[in-house]
Parts: sequence; structure tokens; C-alpha cells
Amino acid sequence: MIKLSFIVPVYNVAPYLRMCVSSLLSQNIPQDEYEIILVDDGSTDTSPQICNEYVHMFNNIRVVHQANAGPSVARNTGIAMAKGEYICFVDSDDYWQLNVLAGLIAQIERDNLDVLRFRFRNVNEQFEEVHPYKSDPAKDNDYSETPTDGVSFLNSRMNTQCYAVMFILRRDLLDGCIFTPGIYFEDTDWTPRMLAKAKRVASTDTVVYNYLSREGSITRAIDRIKQQKVLDDKMRLIATLQQQAIDLRMKGRYNRWYQDAISDLVVSIVGELSSEFYEERNKYIAKLDQLNVFPITPRCIKVRLINLSPRVAIYLLHLKNA
Repeated sequence: MIKLSFIVPVYNVAPYLRMCVSSLLSQNIPQDEYEIILVDDGSTDTSPQICNEYVHMFNNIRVVHQANAGPSVARNTGIAMAKGEYICFVDSDDYWQLNVLAGLIAQIERDNLDVLRFRFRNVNEQFEEVHPYKSDPAKDNDYSETPTDGVSFLNSRMNTQCYAVMFILRRDLLDGCIFTPGIYFEDTDWTPRMLAKAKRVASTDTVVYNYLSREGSITRAIDRIKQQKVLDDKMRLIATLQQQAIDLRMKGRYNRWYQDAISDLVVSIVGELSSEFYEERNKYIAKLDQLNVFPITPRCIKVRLINLSPRVAIYLLHLKNA
């Protein structure tokens, strides 16, 4: 029986792919109890050949080669192929700690969990731990091992960092809950939908995942056209999260996490309108007004200024950045 399927979207990551796959092979349960699904998403470097090499060497690795369609579609392809009782997503330029899987599976089975979240750390290309974010990834997160339902977990134990690679989850939670194709921030769209279906969710304090900060990654290599799409996708995500929150509220469930996530998106949009898209600010402010996002959660002076007047906030930030 296959306990777990690792789903690894692969796109032009030849320098990093071996580290990723090797870390997944270096786990402490028998290899016939888990599988690694490599989804080559139209790579143009030597990543396809590396995938094929691993398939020939290891019985628990499978690969599919498809035209480039983005990480959401690649993950969905892996989901359709997966045979494991549980699923875990891994980005192909990142890697796992060695010999941690047995402990995670033991906790899942002991507590009959639908979802288990674990810690991650940020590393550079020399595999040294770094802190590229102003806030610690663990801030405002509760890593309690005590199980709770998914909505309570979302509202009381998670901050707005909700990467899909932070979780091991039951395969059946993905029935009707796949990734939305063609968007940025697919994790923020998917994670709350997935957790809303889960009845037993818990965390472990174990650091499992190594997130590689590198030049040329999808989050850094963004040209003007992509910047525009990023901005537009943030606007769409606000509407998506608002609808999810409404659905929960109709079921009598609290939705604090959604308020915080939407607030973070608005602050980010205001920042972009004050710099890259200053000439288009009125159009986007009108859209934010239509979405009825104000006031957003007041947590700092900048947010209070945005609530007072987003136009004034954008203007002052624009002057500061000029």
C-alpha cells in the first residue's frame, strides 16, 4: 500500500532538481510505501532528462512530460496520477530534511489526521539558513499537536502564509478541491478551501521543508506584463476570498483569517499603486471600493492611513519612493 505521494512540478530547475529528489528518496520509510511523481511542465533545460534518469533508477518514481501550463496545472496532473493515501506537494527547487517522513506518518496515524502542517525554513543556494522576510515564518502560527477542525485551525492557528508545501493531507480532501489554473497566489486560493473540508488538523514543530531563495525564481523574475497580472490576480483573489468567507459565515463559522488575508492583499496593492502602477491608481481604487474592502484590519499606522484615505496613502507613499 502506498501511504504517500510526493507531487513535484518541474520547470527549468536542472541545477536544483537532484537535491530535491535525493532528499525525498532519503526518508526513513520503505520506498515501496511512498511514490514521487515528477511533472515536467514543458522544461527547456535538462530537467526532463534528469527526471527520466530517476525513473530508470528507482521504482517509486514516475514522470509525466506535458506542455507548459503553470504550477497549478502541474500539481493537478500529479493529483490525478497519485496513488497514495496522503499527498504532499514539493517545489522542485526546494528540498526536505532527511529522515523525517516516518515521524510525520506516525503522528498522522496516531491522531487520525486529515491534514498535518510542519515547519519550513528559508535557505540560500549554499544551503545556509537565511531570513529574507521581515517577519519570522512562524510568527502568529500555533504549532500545537492537538487536533482541531480545519476552519478553527485556519482562524486560530495560522497566519496568512499558507503555502501548499507546508502540508501533508488526505488524498480524498482533493476531490473537488484542485488548484485554479493560470493564476498567481494559487496557494492562497487553495489552502483555505482545502482546510475547510478537513475535520482533524494539527501541526508538528519539526522543521521539514527547506525553501530555496534564488535568483530567477518565479517570484523574482517578473517583467512588466507579469507585474500587471500579479496585480490583477491580487484583485481577483480578494473577490475569491470574500466569497469563501461569505460561504463560511452562512454556515455560522468565524472568518478572521480571511479578514487578515484580504487586509494583507490590500496593503500590498496600495504599495504597488504607489510605485509601479501610480498612473493607474484611480482605476484600481475604484475596483477596491466596489469590492467593499475598507476598512481593512487596523494593525499599524500605514493601515490606519489607508483606511482614512487610500488615495492619500498612495500619494504619500509615492512621494516617499520618488
